[in-house]
Amino acid sequence: MKRQFSFIPLAARIATFLLIGMPTAQAKQQCSAVMPPNPREYWSWRLIDGRKCWYEGKPMLSKSLLEWPVRISTQARPTEELASALIEKPSDPSRQNTFDALWRTRVEQR
Repeated sequence: MKRQFSFIPLAARIATFLLIGMPTAQAKQQCSAVMPPNPREYWSWRLIDGRKCWYEGKPMLSKSLLEWPVRISTQARPTEELASALIEKPSDPSRQNTFDALWRTRVEQR
């Protein structure tokens, strides 16, 4: 009598090897320009964009996992000026509603 080969254990082994080989997704860590004065954990740094990027954790973390915080501009944009420049129509009908016309209008107002 022949023994039947069970594919379930084979499939389980293949799935296990595939899962072990897959890299885990890691969230990026924010860089800090300075190390905190009283850190509770171990801090390291990497040179990123020509500056020391301090981060919490062990040394030699991949640079792809580090990022500088996004700078938010505190300067208010003149949205009303832009809107009025785009809404105003030039007196010459041949120059209306084209990018060049709107650009010339904006440049002439300065």
